[in-house]
Amino acid sequence: MVTGRCHCGAIQYEARGEPSHSALCHCSDCRKSAGAPMVGWTLFPENMVTVHGDPVSYQSSEHATRQFCGTCGTGLFYRNAVAFPGRVDIQSATLDDQSAFPPSIHVQFAEAAPWMGSAHELPKFDRYPEV
Repeated sequence: MVTGRCHCGAIQYEARGEPSHSALCHCSDCRKSAGAPMVGWTLFPENMVTVHGDPVSYQSSEHATRQFCGTCGTGLFYRNAVAFPGRVDIQSATLDDQSAFPPSIHVQFAEAAPWMGSAHELPKFDRYPEV
């Protein structure tokens, strides 16, 4: 079992079993929703996920509903009965154990930010660099 939560802790969850996948999504919908260049997702059967608290739901497209914390705004869940019937995608950055399900694939890369292909080449700093 893995656990996770939003930033303020108002919404907490547990997920049991193994996910179908753990992916980094680059679609424009995810990027705009998160305000980030990509979003990590871990897909579980709905009956294996227990949510404590009341996430706010937002229908982001015809078949998709995104859920987030109404207090701190953390994105948490994605449900799409057409693409993922009976399953729920959990934003993997909200997992308490970040090593539990490392991403194994990139999805929707056709919509990735144009600079994403070379992002791994950028300099890396353990903390903020001096300005």
